[in-house]
Amino acid sequence: MENAANKNLVAGVAPSLSSASLFSADSLKFAILVSFSYLFISYWLIGLKTDQLVLTALFNLAYFSSRASRKFILGFSVFIIYWILFDYMKAFPNYRFSAVSIRELYGWEKALFGINYEGRLITPNEYFSLHHSTAVDIITGIAYLCWVPVPLAFAGYLFFRNRRYFFYFALTFLLVNIIGFIGYYVYPAAPPWYISQHGYEFNPATPGNTAGLSRFDAWIGAGVFDSLYSKSSNVFAAMPSLHASYLLVVLYYGIRLKMKYWNLLFGILLLGIWFSAVYNNHHYVLDLLAGIGCGLAGIAIFQWWIKTKRGEQFISRLVSFTS
Repeated sequence: MENAANKNLVAGVAPSLSSASLFSADSLKFAILVSFSYLFISYWLIGLKTDQLVLTALFNLAYFSSRASRKFILGFSVFIIYWILFDYMKAFPNYRFSAVSIRELYGWEKALFGINYEGRLITPNEYFSLHHSTAVDIITGIAYLCWVPVPLAFAGYLFFRNRRYFFYFALTFLLVNIIGFIGYYVYPAAPPWYISQHGYEFNPATPGNTAGLSRFDAWIGAGVFDSLYSKSSNVFAAMPSLHASYLLVVLYYGIRLKMKYWNLLFGILLLGIWFSAVYNNHHYVLDLLAGIGCGLAGIAIFQWWIKTKRGEQFISRLVSFTS
């Protein structure tokens, strides 16, 4: 029965994988439908951009290059879905649904984690804005650059070494993001740098900002973070910090797989990203705690789900589909 279900899934959802030719009629129809739908919806919601054209080209290149690359890109479609959801948030700014917390979150941060400095109470972000060094700027900048590449590299490793754990990790990653995205809409919040640059007045047209990471850009002589934050989907999405979640999920599965010294690296990067987020004025400590909560919640919910009959069958079908 399970084999029959797997075959039906392959034949019904993506018949191109079971076809004799990479360029079968079913394959071409599937690729054209996916590509056209994505570009049309993107144009309708947020306007067509180079990034979307590049993503579409890469998908088709991998889909038609070989059977191995086809399985790879279909497996990695979990991460493509994450990127599309993140990108489409531009069409639905969270500040249209709930009031943005600016002064309130700042006040809570000072009350809970404030530092007495020269007779006044300041946040950890404000303290580091006054006390920073080039060496720490470089270290934290490198750490912050790892928040997406390392999870993607980890996923690539799992895809080729342990397909079941690849889907465990990928779907947990997606679930954590969905929880975080919901948090953005429930409690829109300004990042720490917003107050230092714009005060307490809400301005929906505020562009993304590199904040303390501009020092790293200046040191290497290239606008690495500037190019990233110029594409920000929403400035008022500081709470929860998903920067705090991603390496947590990587470390969890690294521990499950007993990856030894790699886990030490993951742990160091995790702490580095947490520190960098506060040091470079991008997140409050409260944002990090909320992000850690998202990560733990996503892991717990997914672990509960895969222990159910439906959950384990679904994973088994995905593994069979891409094997």
